Amino acid sequence: MARLSASKKVGGPTNRRSSTTPRRRPGLSDAAGSSRSGAKRLPFPSSRGGRGSSRGDTPKKHRFRPGTRALMEIRKYQKSTTLLLRRLPFARLVKEITQHYHHDLRWRAEALEALQSSAEDYLVGLLEDANLCAIHSNRVTIMPRDLHLARRIRGYKDDPHAFT
Repeated sequence: MARLSASKKVGGPTNRRSSTTPRRRPGLSDAAGSSRSGAKRLPFPSSRGGRGSSRGDTPKKHRFRPGTRALMEIRKYQKSTTLLLRRLPFARLVKEITQHYHHDLRWRAEALEALQSSAEDYLVGLLEDANLCAIHSNRVTIMPRDLHLARRIRGYKDDPHAFT
C-alpha cells in the first residue's frame, strides 16, 4: 500500500496559490456602467484613495502613529521654560478668589507671575506622582483616584476624598 503524505492531495493542482485565489469575472466592470474615459472602474468609488474622494491624484495626508504626537508634545514642553497657563485667565481666577477675603486687594504683575509659576510647579509635580500611581496599577490613564492617592501619600489632610 502506498502512503500519502499530508502535504499532497491526490488529483489536486501542485500550485496551491493558483487554486485558492479568487478570479474576477470578465463582465463585472461592464455591469456597473460604462465609463466615459474607457478606463476600468473600481467596484467602490472610495477604494482608490483618500477619505470619500474618487480622485486618485490627491496625495494622502501624513498621519503619525498613535502616541507619537503626544511624545512630541512632551519633549516640546520639557524643553520650554514658558508658563503653561494663560496669564489673564489665571489673574482673573486669583482676583475672584481673593475677593471673598479682601475686597480692596490689588495684585502686582510680579506677584501674579510668582504665584502662577509656583502653582504650575505644584500641579506638574502632582500629575507626575499621579502618573506613577497609574503606572503602578498597570494603567496609562490618570484617574481621579490616582490624584487622591498622590495627595494622600504627600500628606495633605484637607483632601475630602482621602481616607480617614
